[in-house]
Amino acid sequence: MTSNSHPDSTIKLYDLHPPLDDFRTEVLQGLQKPQKAIPAKFLYDKRGAELFDAICTLEEYYLTRTEIAILEDRATEIAELVGNGILIEFGSGSSQKVRILLDAMPYATTYVALDISRQHLLESCASLAEAHPGLEVIAICADYTQPLDLPEILSIKDKHRVAFFPGSSIGNLEPKEVVQFLKNTAALLQSNGSLLIGVDLKKSKDILEPAYDDSQGISAAFALNLLTRINRELGADFDLEQFGYRAFYNPVGRIEMYIVSLKNQVVHLDGVEIPFRQDETLRTEHSYKYTVPEFQALATLAGFQPKCVWTDPQQLFSLHYLRLL
Repeated sequence: MTSNSHPDSTIKLYDLHPPLDDFRTEVLQGLQKPQKAIPAKFLYDKRGAELFDAICTLEEYYLTRTEIAILEDRATEIAELVGNGILIEFGSGSSQKVRILLDAMPYATTYVALDISRQHLLESCASLAEAHPGLEVIAICADYTQPLDLPEILSIKDKHRVAFFPGSSIGNLEPKEVVQFLKNTAALLQSNGSLLIGVDLKKSKDILEPAYDDSQGISAAFALNLLTRINRELGADFDLEQFGYRAFYNPVGRIEMYIVSLKNQVVHLDGVEIPFRQDETLRTEHSYKYTVPEFQALATLAGFQPKCVWTDPQQLFSLHYLRLL
């Protein structure tokens, strides 16, 4: 772990980013599975984070604007529930949503941002620190899907911890992985902690599929940027002209996203030959959708007690407030 102050002296950076060898190992393992798959966390290099921010503005992508509307409508109520503990955000991204909470929490003293994309993390934290003078901003570059102990930071000891996980990224995990992630979160929060989490609701595939495969092709560019990253960082030779993109709803309850080989071809990485058949797929991510009772049942298994849930009028999205039992 490395720790240093960002040039903006109000930001403290702790770099727990997985080493390049971990990226290489997971990519090689994923490309040699019968169903090729690479963890969704690797989509978020700087360019990937920028493309995802662009996706969030699309008309088809209802999730971001719907969650923001819930937050804006309920910010005061949420702030009263949360109190003025330490606010810890998983996957801080552009920090657009947490600003709504912080504006409703004028006495908040410390914000901790966790994200795997280091440069994007620093840029968003710098912007947030500028907008909230006096707020202590701590940036932690890390894979938050893995067990994580917060660095020994004096200012966050013995304070109520509140985790904020917006955007329905929880859907990228299998249900059993959701329970384990929530157990890890509970350990991070300690005995009096709470969690505010966004969860996408089940709905028609006519709404879901365009949200993940938009008419402008930004979702496709986001997925294919993963191949660009693998070429750049690991020295592979993916020919992006020979791969496409597909997203569809699986009735088991999730939308699935794939890179598709457009011909029979062989890709090379670290001396390993990786064959692709025409129409063979490489899964980049999936996103489970839940009913409110389904998600609350998973949270309860992990040791959380559902306290409040808010949804939009169209029942597209839900925001859950959970406390540790």
